[in-house]
Amino acid sequence: MNVANAIAPSFDEAFFDIVKHRFTHYWFSGGRGSTKSSFISIAIILGLMKKKGYHAVAMRMVKDTLQDSVYAQLLWAIDVLGVSHLWKVNKTPLRLTYIPNGNVVVFRGADDPQKIKSIKVPDGYIAFIWFEELAEFRCMDDVNTILQSVMRGGSKFWCFYSYNPPESIKSWVNQESIIERPDKRLYKSTYLSVPKEWLGEAFIIEAEHLKKVKPLKYQWQYLGEPTGTGGEVFTNVEARRMTDAEIAQFDNIKAGLDWGWSIDPLAYVEYHRDTRRKALYIYHEFYGLKVTNERIAKHILSRRLPRTTIVKADSAEQKSINDVRSYGICIAPCTKGKGSIERTMRHLTDDIDKIYIDPERCPNTYREFSSYELDKDRNGNFKAEYPDRDNHTIDAVRYAEQDIAVGKVKTGRINIY
Repeated sequence: MNVANAIAPSFDEAFFDIVKHRFTHYWFSGGRGSTKSSFISIAIILGLMKKKGYHAVAMRMVKDTLQDSVYAQLLWAIDVLGVSHLWKVNKTPLRLTYIPNGNVVVFRGADDPQKIKSIKVPDGYIAFIWFEELAEFRCMDDVNTILQSVMRGGSKFWCFYSYNPPESIKSWVNQESIIERPDKRLYKSTYLSVPKEWLGEAFIIEAEHLKKVKPLKYQWQYLGEPTGTGGEVFTNVEARRMTDAEIAQFDNIKAGLDWGWSIDPLAYVEYHRDTRRKALYIYHEFYGLKVTNERIAKHILSRRLPRTTIVKADSAEQKSINDVRSYGICIAPCTKGKGSIERTMRHLTDDIDKIYIDPERCPNTYREFSSYELDKDRNGNFKAEYPDRDNHTIDAVRYAEQDIAVGKVKTGRINIY
């Protein structure tokens, strides 16, 4: 069968990237019916048939779901490619073997990590690694642990991650997917680019009906776009890569510092405030536990801030402020008072149209701002107060913005710009 007739047009670029091994990590995000899993299964089967010594592992979070998902999907790929006679199929244990060269596909559940560590394959190594339904996995650390166990003995690897984006923007999968790396590529697909005859009339009818009656749910489930739970605080945050040349042009630099030590991390943030566009451009962060005053002072000195920039820090740590100031840094306590948190938060959410954050330069800042949500009470209603957790970079920006936010309230101006 012609491979082009087995994959949707939306995967043409991905297919070319895989064949040329342009990346190591291939992330496939999509809604229902996007055929991303079908495409990955074809890519793996073709890859194993290409070169002796390449093997594959297909994973789900729960091992009991393997047979009816990745195993069945790879069998489908073998069949649709017309090469069933070249593959040996085992059900106990689940295993597929390409007869001409002995390459195999093994299947593992991430709920049994020891079995992932003990994978044995014939001569060669595991070149293809597939995490299906990635959102079911607990976190990226678990995925990385698996990769460290599996990515051994070879020079080329193809790691596939397929998932329907969770509804909540704060989900670790949604957060991780936008982090850029030179060896990583994110592909998005929907059912709209799939031939209708592949999906069937009933699928199209159901999708169009949901689009009419529940457009947000349709956007999430069929278009694969996280729509949020309704409790997101910063709906004005946008990931935006910033070049060195662009940063060099920033001329209204602000800086904020939130102290921390053993449990709560210290967070230092720099950004450009564009008063005309009502936007903040966050391009630098320093984030860590047990950071001494000397260390953060030396870091700030290395940043060579403009003389007009005053680092605004949490006023609760006056001794730390004095310590950092002794290094010749222009640092001052932020202005606090009753209701200051609410005022500065409203300023950041209502008065500022866009908060652009470079997720590569500032991964913690982007994670905190984009995942910050209101808590719910026992009845499922959102609480009025802002939760005091996972907000260290948020606080750093609040401190830097606090004077202008408080000034807005004192003067009664509607628009601070």
